[in-house]
Formats: sequence, structure tokens, C-alpha cells
Amino acid sequence: MSKYKSIIVDLPAEKISRITLNRPKQRNSLSANLRTELFQTLEENDMNPEISVTIIRGSGKAFSAGYDLKRSGEETDPYYTAGGLSYWPRHVVEGCFKIWDLAKPVIAQVHGYCLAGGTELAQSCDLVYVAEDATIGYPVVRNISPPDNQFFPWIVGMRKAMELMLTGNSISGKEAADYGFANSAFPADILEEKTLEIAKNVAEVPQDVQQFNKRAVHRQMELMGIRAALKAGTEIQQLSMHTKSARDFFKKVSEDGLTEALSERDSKYGDYREKKTEKD
Repeated sequence: MSKYKSIIVDLPAEKISRITLNRPKQRNSLSANLRTELFQTLEENDMNPEISVTIIRGSGKAFSAGYDLKRSGEETDPYYTAGGLSYWPRHVVEGCFKIWDLAKPVIAQVHGYCLAGGTELAQSCDLVYVAEDATIGYPVVRNISPPDNQFFPWIVGMRKAMELMLTGNSISGKEAADYGFANSAFPADILEEKTLEIAKNVAEVPQDVQQFNKRAVHRQMELMGIRAALKAGTEIQQLSMHTKSARDFFKKVSEDGLTEALSERDSKYGDYREKKTEKD
């Protein structure tokens, strides 16, 4: 019997741990339970001398469609964050830096939908490899708020970040690699093979050296202000949650359900849930 309810953990090769987000019917939405199991496993891997690198991927048809908005009252968050206004975006950014501050590299293997909180999880990882036909976006900006973790300007530059923020449109995996969201894009049928190949390469570097290689890049980013900037962005996100548009959306969710609310949001654009070629 597995000790996990929302993830699968396996060892696909020597020194490599792989975490599979395993809520395929919910497109791997990031529930509190899933996030608890994810962070616990990442921390266990960081302390395990037999593991040098971790891969995170999704089961079924998606990497992750975002945070679970149907949270059970029995679930608790995976780690403590001080309460009060902007609790949630501060909690999300703290999670980003929990992965950032691990000694060992973490790789995101992205296919299908990678939306909202899914993009935040992927970009918290050290390396990101995507399927060419993946759908990557942050549609929440259309009627609720900017991202909890406002990484876009740091990752794709100001102009592309502005376009993504002002439209909520998605990009393909190929575009994600072109814009800098991902390291590389591969045909979907060889994504796993290529990601594992890179992970094996990463795992061959001794752990005592690799931790400094990872920190060297992060230290430069921190000196440019990324840690302070992402934390500062949480206040902007919280302010947006008090707009009439955000309040109207959550009222719609309460009255008509999440599916209807999301369909209404995206129907005018004809994408995401309302994409005409969607089969499921």
C-alpha cells in the first residue's frame, strides 16, 4: 500500500527520483494534500544521499491545471505561513523558495495543460522541459488577479510578460522554449525519454559540487532582486482580490459551480475549457 494519496514516487534510474502528480481526473489540480506530499518528498530527497535529482511530472493529460479551488475543509497546508491579508500569495511564494533553496536540482517535465498554479510550480523548478504541444498560461488574469508568484517578467522579459498578463492567452510548449519559460521543447512522445536523459546528466555531477552550482545561479538572481520582487508582488495580487470583478467571479463559483464560472470566463476567447477542438 502506497503511503501517498495524490502522488506517485518512483526511481526511474540510478540517483533519480521521480514524482508524478496523480490526480488525473482533476488534471492534477494542486490540492493541499498533494502539495503536502510533494514538499515532503522533495525534502526527503534532499536529505537522501542516494538521490541527486528529482523530476516532477503529471499523470494523465496534464502537468497541472492549477490550484484546487474545491478545497476540503479537512485539508491543511503543507507548511506554516503567517496569517493575515495576502496569506495565500505569500504562502505560494514561500513554496517557490522552498524548492529554490533545496540543495539538489529539481526538473519539471511538462505536458498538456500547465496553467495558473501549475506554471508557478514548474517555474519553481531549476530546469523545465516541455512537450511541444503543451498549453501553458495564466488565465486567472482575465477576471481575478495577477499571479500569486509574479515570475513572468523575470523569465520571459517585459514585453512577453506584459502580453501574457494583459491577455491571459496561452503559449505552446515550443513557444515556451523560445520565450525562455522552458529550457527545451520536445515532441510529446519523447519528452519523458529526453527529460530522463538530462536528469542522468545532472545526476552525474557530485552532490557536494552541484549544490554550489545551483546556488551560484540563484545568488546572482537574488542580487538582481528576484526574491524581494516576488515577495513584493504578493501585495499587488491581494489588492486585486478585492476588485468587483474578482468578487463577481467567486460569487458565480458559489452559485453556479466552478465549471460554469470558468466556461463563462473563457467563452469569449474560445480557449482553455472552451477550445473548440477540446475532446474531453
